[in-house]
Amino acid sequence: MAETQSIARTFPVKPKLKSTSANSSTPTPESKYWKSFKTPKEIQTPQTLVSSINSIAFSPTSPHDFAATHSATVSIYSGKTLEPKTTISSAFRDTVTSASFRSDGRLIAAGDLSGAVQVLDLKTRVPLRRLRGHTRPVRVVRYPRVDKLHLFSGGDDSIVKYWDITTESKIYDLLGHKDYVRCGDASPVSDDMFVSGSYDHTVKVWDVRVMNSGSVMEFDHGRPVEDVIYLPSGGLVATAGGNSVKIWDILGGGKLLCTMESHNKTVTSICVGKIGKESGEEAQQYRILSVALDGYMKVFDYAKFKITHSMRFPNPLMSVGFSPDCSTRVIGASNGTLYIGRRKVKESESMELVDVGGFGQVEEPQRRVLRPSYYRYFLRGQSEKPSEWDYLIKKPKKIKVTEHDKLLKKFMHKEALLAALNGKNPANVVAVMEELVARKKLMRCVSNLETEELGLLLKFLQRYSTMPRFSRFLMGLTKKVVEMRAEDIKSSDELRGDIRNLKRDVEEEIRLQQTLLQIQGIVAPLLKIAGRR
Repeated sequence: MAETQSIARTFPVKPKLKSTSANSSTPTPESKYWKSFKTPKEIQTPQTLVSSINSIAFSPTSPHDFAATHSATVSIYSGKTLEPKTTISSAFRDTVTSASFRSDGRLIAAGDLSGAVQVLDLKTRVPLRRLRGHTRPVRVVRYPRVDKLHLFSGGDDSIVKYWDITTESKIYDLLGHKDYVRCGDASPVSDDMFVSGSYDHTVKVWDVRVMNSGSVMEFDHGRPVEDVIYLPSGGLVATAGGNSVKIWDILGGGKLLCTMESHNKTVTSICVGKIGKESGEEAQQYRILSVALDGYMKVFDYAKFKITHSMRFPNPLMSVGFSPDCSTRVIGASNGTLYIGRRKVKESESMELVDVGGFGQVEEPQRRVLRPSYYRYFLRGQSEKPSEWDYLIKKPKKIKVTEHDKLLKKFMHKEALLAALNGKNPANVVAVMEELVARKKLMRCVSNLETEELGLLLKFLQRYSTMPRFSRFLMGLTKKVVEMRAEDIKSSDELRGDIRNLKRDVEEEIRLQQTLLQIQGIVAPLLKIAGRR
């Protein structure tokens, strides 16, 4: 019993030089939440369409069907099964660039490269209105928050148009942009306000109640604006352009609040996603989802101004959408691939969603009463998580003591070194050597090694002395070993062979380092010149 307690207090030796791993950090609860969006097994993944996915739009009404625009087609997908529901292509003459659902989810408006804006009935797929007024391709079409009779559009003619759908006529030509209008969004708090972004680097806020047809506010993103969205409060706007996403305070006069530069290439699309947890610290918090040509999707917490999750995809990404009920995430790629992910929910949560959606009352299955004769009776409470104010007492972990640790504890230094050398882990060998250096016993152990044992040490030095992780320590040790045991090395053919191999590896490493220095001397001036530009 006493020996067991003393072993429990023993701390195994570990190498001081450790390689840091990118995956060493534990995943956060929010990272686990976003990773839970996976494609169900019943649908094919990924789904591939004809060409690049220009935009993705979700219906505001349950079950939140979504539309993907590609080539001269608008594909509608079911919000329940995630399968293709219908395809609208006969109404368009050219590539469809943008689509927007009406507030009741019955109509959809879409613009194409021919300069026309179509308003279509989703059930019959029949065009109800054709709005003509843009002289160049239409890039953005948006319905207001609740208003069913108006919409706005923008295109490559640098004009933002406000339409009356009932009369199929234009109400306003909103002038001010000097380059292509590529994006826009409707205000979540007012049907009369919307925002547009252009390749002239500017973002303009419009109010159709102002009769002079001028923007009520303008701010400069600094790069061609690829996408712009209102945040749920209606007082903040997020813009995407270049490799950055910026957040602006409209109520504060267009003040820049934050700049996120985590992408390596152009950010193509952004949207707002909500963490759909019912309780906890992250409940009902909003995030900005951004995708870029570098193939990454980033999740940005604009309340704390930090990136909370990142996900890599194999293709450049063009569009992103997130369902209002926080259950579906859709990403469109440049090669026509749709990455559809649905969040996994517990059985209890899915039953509650059925009740809320109006599909009838579902009786909760009756659980068996726990009795001492049941196995589950003795396991109750083991899966319960501690609450916020609970004091958690963790059971001390049992320390596994290796053979060389046991020998070090008994002060059998030579035997500990040999036990580590006979193992397959070089980190353990270096750790034992460092411990012997601290005890001032390493060189004495080397001097007491037999010929075969010395050969084992030389083979280890020949293999790992040029490794960058251990080279600083092992190169000095190698020099001292050769000087101390020179007579024994000369008298043994096997040891002389080990020294020749060691010399060859060291010379090869020196040549490699010299070549790398030459390459660095060539590249450094070029990088300096590129940095000036």
